[in-house]
Amino acid sequence: MATENALYMILEEKIKQEALVLPTLPEIALKVRQAADDPEVNLHKMAEVIAQDPALSLGMLKVANSAVFGRSVKVETVNQAVTRIGLRQIKTIATAMALEQVFKSDNEFIAEYLKKSWNKTVDVASVAIALMTVYLQKHKHAPLTLDTLTLAALVHNVGVLPILTEAEHHQDIFANPTFLQQAIVKLSSKIGAKISEAWGFSDELTAVIADWSNLTVLPKEVSYLDFVRAGAIYHEIFKNEATRAALIKSYVDKEVLPAEDYMESDEFKELVADVKAMFN
Repeated sequence: MATENALYMILEEKIKQEALVLPTLPEIALKVRQAADDPEVNLHKMAEVIAQDPALSLGMLKVANSAVFGRSVKVETVNQAVTRIGLRQIKTIATAMALEQVFKSDNEFIAEYLKKSWNKTVDVASVAIALMTVYLQKHKHAPLTLDTLTLAALVHNVGVLPILTEAEHHQDIFANPTFLQQAIVKLSSKIGAKISEAWGFSDELTAVIADWSNLTVLPKEVSYLDFVRAGAIYHEIFKNEATRAALIKSYVDKEVLPAEDYMESDEFKELVADVKAMFN
């Protein structure tokens, strides 16, 4: 218990002193974001930047051919993928696709935790993206965008990274995974918000990371939080059944969900599977 408390206190103190080592965005994500901010960039130049990274190139092809962007005509080159996705959306989509590279470690124990964390993140994101795809078909003039939601959903749990990095210095902590999970629950949103700010993400994205698990924050208007939380409900991350039921009812009222049992339908499950295929 002394070691567990020590880890928690170290994390709290480092947050307070702003001394926590935060992860950096993958280099390819930085290049894409810099290129996207260049007023002279065009689709061809952007495709050249993305083509430098084989994994990102494959990711862009999967996204462009996914149910989200329509698959009537399959694209086979990065140029075609960038054209279909569009310059406006490519900055956030490319960042999202590159994020898996951050969830890596040379430490065997850390690597296993990071893999589980990334898989859970993808599970939540797949539901959130599928649900917003359906929502935007009916609400074409909504102020929310699918590319922003994709990035928000994939970074909502990014705060686990520094926690696991710090835990690496306290190997015996892994003997008690329950405590480690509690530390993640209590601190990851606060740390994740700091990472978002360090990466230069918008206040809107930072708010999703900071508030998605804080159910005292209940936006009246439809927001990105609703879709991320729907993914958490689907995968039973929110354990309280009454809480899940209350959120679902509110999402029906806000037309985020077509019906209370919609996420149980075969139609929705098939769409979620199609979206998840982008990340495999």
